Amino acid sequence: MLGLLKLIQSIIKTLHSAGTPGQVAAGMALGSALGLTPLVNVHNLVIFSLLVLLNVSFGGGMLGWMLFVPIGFLLDPMFHAVGLSLLENQSLRPVWTSWTNTPLLPYTNFNNTVVLGSFVSWVVLAIPIFFAARYGVARYRATVRERVRQSRFYKAITASQVYNIYRMFRP
Repeated sequence: MLGLLKLIQSIIKTLHSAGTPGQVAAGMALGSALGLTPLVNVHNLVIFSLLVLLNVSFGGGMLGWMLFVPIGFLLDPMFHAVGLSLLENQSLRPVWTSWTNTPLLPYTNFNNTVVLGSFVSWVVLAIPIFFAARYGVARYRATVRERVRQSRFYKAITASQVYNIYRMFRP
C-alpha cells in the first residue's frame, strides 16, 4: 500500500512540478529508453547518467520508464525482427565487424537482436515521445491539474498520516 501511495505521489509530483513541460518530456523520452530496451546494458547506464546529469526531470524519466516497460515487453517480437534484419544486412556487415573488434563496443550487446532492435526503435521514437509527452504535460497542467488538486482522492492522499510521515523523512 505504501509503495503504491509513493508511486501515485511521485507521478502527481512530477506532473505538478515547477519543471517546464519540455524538461518533464525530455525526462520521459530518456526514461522510455530504459523501459523499451533490456535493462542490463551499457547504453542504459549512459541514459541513466544523462537523466542524472542533464537539466531534465528525473521524475519524468522514472515515469517514462514505468510507462514503457510493458510496451517494451509487448514489442519484443518486433524488436527482434528489426534487430535481425539489421544484423543480417550484408551492407552493414563491415560495421558489425569493426564494432566487434573495437574495445568496449562489444559490451553494448548490439549483437543481440532484441537489444539492437529495441535501441534503434527507441532512437526513432524518442522525438515523437518527447513531443507527445510535452503536449500531454502542457494540456494536463492547463486543464486537469486544478481539478486533481480539488479532488477528494488527492486531498485524502495529501492529508493521510502515512503521507505526512513520509514528507517528514524525504530529502
